[in-house]
Amino acid sequence: MDLQHIRNLGISAHIDSGKTTLSERILFYSGRIHKIEEVKGDGDGATMDFMDLEKERGITITSAATQVTWEATKVDGSKEDYTINLIDTPGHVDFTVEVERSLRVLDGAILVLCSVGGVQSQSLTVDRQMKRYKVPRIGFVNKMDRTGANFFSVVKQVQDKLHVTPVVLQIPIGQGAQFEGVIDLIHMRALYFVGKKGIDVEIKPIPEDYIDQANEYRAKMLEALSMYDDELMNSILEETDFPAEKLVPIIRKATLSHEITPMMCGSAFKDKGVQPLLDAVAAYLPSPQDRIVTAIDNDATADARKSGEIQADEFKRITLTPDPTKPAIGMAFKTVVEQFGQLTYTRLYQGTLKKGETYTNTRTGKAVRFGRLVRLHADERQDIDTAEAGDIIAIVGVDCATGDTFVGPGLEDVSLESIYAAEPVIRLSIEPANRDNASNLSKALERFRREDPTFHVMSDPETGETLIAGMGQLHLEIYIERIKREYKCDTKVGQPKVAYKETPQKTVEFNYKHKKQTGGSGQYAHVVGKIFPLPEDNTKNYEFFNKITQGKIPGQFIPAIDFGFQRALVKGPLCECEVVRVGAEIVDGSYHDVDSSERSFETCAWHIMRDNLQLSDMALLEPIMKLEIEVPEEYQGTVSGHLSSKRGVIGQTGTNMGVAVINAEVPLANMFDYANELRSMTQGKGGFSMEFASYQKVPKNIQAEVVERSRKEKAEKAKG
Repeated sequence: MDLQHIRNLGISAHIDSGKTTLSERILFYSGRIHKIEEVKGDGDGATMDFMDLEKERGITITSAATQVTWEATKVDGSKEDYTINLIDTPGHVDFTVEVERSLRVLDGAILVLCSVGGVQSQSLTVDRQMKRYKVPRIGFVNKMDRTGANFFSVVKQVQDKLHVTPVVLQIPIGQGAQFEGVIDLIHMRALYFVGKKGIDVEIKPIPEDYIDQANEYRAKMLEALSMYDDELMNSILEETDFPAEKLVPIIRKATLSHEITPMMCGSAFKDKGVQPLLDAVAAYLPSPQDRIVTAIDNDATADARKSGEIQADEFKRITLTPDPTKPAIGMAFKTVVEQFGQLTYTRLYQGTLKKGETYTNTRTGKAVRFGRLVRLHADERQDIDTAEAGDIIAIVGVDCATGDTFVGPGLEDVSLESIYAAEPVIRLSIEPANRDNASNLSKALERFRREDPTFHVMSDPETGETLIAGMGQLHLEIYIERIKREYKCDTKVGQPKVAYKETPQKTVEFNYKHKKQTGGSGQYAHVVGKIFPLPEDNTKNYEFFNKITQGKIPGQFIPAIDFGFQRALVKGPLCECEVVRVGAEIVDGSYHDVDSSERSFETCAWHIMRDNLQLSDMALLEPIMKLEIEVPEEYQGTVSGHLSSKRGVIGQTGTNMGVAVINAEVPLANMFDYANELRSMTQGKGGFSMEFASYQKVPKNIQAEVVERSRKEKAEKAKG
């Protein structure tokens, strides 16, 4: 397998930008499928949307993987085959973990943007995720056939909103209903897409009306690229021709180093612009050999932290190489439980995986035999015997969790960094409608919890209720519907509730002794220190500082104190919500040779935290959501006023082709029925997207109401 001819590619975008339609065209033009199914139509639904719910709702819920072979046209006109492992991801923010875990293991991506909507809220989220995992991308402005399409406006938004350098490689021939094809600025030629489903690319001279515009944008392209190549800079200064063959490596180098985002355009639905995009994927996006991937050496990290060489949040790393002869290391980036066992999507970074061989899960330390390996095409499986570095495959029947690392001999102390998962912001109670289905519900919840790091399942210790938590209403609705369909289990669910948090606002010092004597050895622990609020911009919910000197408290008891503090943060004094932004510092104390134990100090710390939080002027925190709303201009004032009445803060607004775009931040507590409210205000003509922004303090009067309501609910549950 030639690694230079492999592309691990993701397609990501804001909802309804045409990602899945683009995926269908890629499958069709590469010969992977022979009939195109549209996302929203009378047929079977898109190939990559294989769940029934996806076909019905016309949205992508899970990321689907497939492998295609693309015969790329090189800059000199020759052809070469490339293997593309393609992952289509959801656009709805409630399923953002699917995007997160896909980008974690991909080498490159296509950022799809709507020619009318431009850079929208989820585009910003996807951009952040791509930057987090350092994934180079190509920008593809889709839906160029739509009324109001404006390629150049979208390019400007990419520069202004995403803070990247877009380099235009194509310009459209016409926009909206007049969109006919694209002009290739590298070769200075026009491309038209003819034949059934645009399968043939016809090359023609640039139309007379577009020559000036093409020359203008080619000059801009060359000027932008000259920043990354001295020879091109000299060519521009000397006003000499610069061959297309020399431009491609410059574009590739600048793309791989995240200096630029190449911009292309087309209409996947109208079968225009997809083949040149695939050629660009081959030319400009990285192969597995082009990406530097590191893994954490856990033993070396522990030693370096102990010696003070590195801080507690730093790691010692090793660099991986995509060499099939080296020990294997791969990441389980997604798990799905099926009828015949768990399916584990895996990216292999180094070495070779073989069917029947045994590998180590570095999280559990257990040896695991890989009985079956498969290559994926949406929901179809193709059995394989081996997989090599750079591959994305699936393992059947292995028990593991999302983010686990599998390694071959010699790498047992090495692990890959896991996948970032945002905290849930909404929760509700759930129970089976029929008690006979309790077992099925339990199985379903356990399965979905393992598959999705943003889907949490917990039990209320006082009422015994089962609670589920997620990223939004749609997120939980989809799981409730899947429980009904896949497990034949109807459920009763409570009203959605906001996942509030609590935080201290002032520092409290403590000097606490825990003594207990019940015959035999007793319990003794004495700890002195303080509890204090962490800054709002601190990324950690809790930090522990040990400033004990001279062995006042023996070292073996310190972790127990830390654990006791953390155990008390599960329930705060206001509403029994999780306590965050807490710092705990210990400076002094004492112990007893016989009665002191880890349990004594853990219990002591638990009491310290629980008692002193009540003295810390606790504040309630609520999730604030970022909204992007699109409504006809005549409704802008009404919608803005309505948002203000919900404690919303209006941000940037603008209009385009009679459509107002309103950005705002609003407390989640006031957004539960917003879809119906917006529909009513705009006669069904408005739409919105919503994502988590931050946790902020609740105003005092609202806090009092929330606390009182919580106490009443608790009292009613105690009665019932």
